[in-house]
Amino acid sequence: MTACSDAHLSAGGRALGRYLVAALFTVLPATVQAATGQDLSELPDAASVIPRPERDPDPWIGMNRSLWRFNDILDRAILRPIAKGYRAITPDLVEEGISNFFDNLQVPGTALNQLLQGKPKTMLSDVGRFGVNTTFGVLGVFDVATRTGLPQHEEDFGQTLVVWGVPQGPYFVIPIRGPSTVTHAGGMFVDALTNPIRYIRNVRVRNVTYGLYFLDLRKRLLTAEVLISGDEYLFIRDAFLQRREFLIRDGAIEDDPFMDFDDFEDF
Repeated sequence: MTACSDAHLSAGGRALGRYLVAALFTVLPATVQAATGQDLSELPDAASVIPRPERDPDPWIGMNRSLWRFNDILDRAILRPIAKGYRAITPDLVEEGISNFFDNLQVPGTALNQLLQGKPKTMLSDVGRFGVNTTFGVLGVFDVATRTGLPQHEEDFGQTLVVWGVPQGPYFVIPIRGPSTVTHAGGMFVDALTNPIRYIRNVRVRNVTYGLYFLDLRKRLLTAEVLISGDEYLFIRDAFLQRREFLIRDGAIEDDPFMDFDDFEDF
C-alpha cells in the first residue's frame, strides 16, 4: 500500500474514531438510564469530550514560506548591504536624529488611533509629545518629549480594528514588506493616509524621504538579527505575532519574550 493510501486510511480512522465516540455518548445515557433507572443527564456531551483543534495562525504557510524566501533573497542581495553601509558611514548622533525624526512623523497617526480606540488620555499625551518634539526638538530630531515625561506609544489602524472586534486573521507575508496579518495589512491603507510624508508636494523630495524612511527601518533591524536562531521563518513569524499581541493589549500580557523586538512589526 502506498504512503498516500496509508495517510488516507489514517485520516479515515481518526474520523471514524471521533464518530464512534460521539455516537457512544449519544446512546449511552438512554441505554444505561433504561437499565438502571438512574438519571444520567449530568454526563458530558460529545462536544465537551472530543478535543477541538486550536486555530492555526498560519494556514498559508506554504505560500508564506515561498514569499519569505523571495524577501530574504532580495534582502541579502540589496537591502541588508545598503543598511550596513548606511550604518557604517553615518555618525551615531545623525542616525539617532533621523530615527527620532521619522518616529515623530508617526505620532499624529498614533494619536488618531488612540482616539478611535477610546483612549483620550493617551491621545492627549501623544498630541503633546508631537508638539514638544516638533518645536523644541527641531521637527523631532531630538526626543525632548520623552525626557519631559511624554512617552512614545505605538498604535496603528490594524490595532484599532482588533479593538473594535475585528479578528486578527491569518498570518501572511507581504512581498518586500514582510510579516503581517490580514487585519494589520488592511489597516496599512488607512495608516498611509496619516503619514505626513505622503503630503510632500515635491515628488523628488517625497521619494527621497520615503527611501530614507525605509532605509532607517531596515537599519534598526540589524541589531535584532543576532537574536534569530533555528528556523528563521518560524522565529520571525512567532516574534511578529507575539509583538502584535503585545501592542494590541498595550503590554497587558504576562510573558512576552519578544517585547524588546520593537521593529519586527515593520520588517
